[in-house]
Amino acid sequence: MASRNRKAVPEAMSALEQFKFEVANEIGVPLKKGYNGDLTSAQNGYVGGYMVKKMIEAQERKMAGESSL
Repeated sequence: MASRNRKAVPEAMSALEQFKFEVANEIGVPLKKGYNGDLTSAQNGYVGGYMVKKMIEAQERKMAGESSL
């Protein structure tokens, strides 16, 4: 089944992929390029949730006038 998710900024796709692998490595999820069907939905959800948390923190810092990460 094809994914219907579209990126709001298609130019950021490679940066988001890199960010996903950095987050997975940081939290200990063995994410690899290609097929990851051996991971549980909880592991995949944890990666996505942690990505959102880090993006919100970065935006809050930016809005508060602080420097980036």
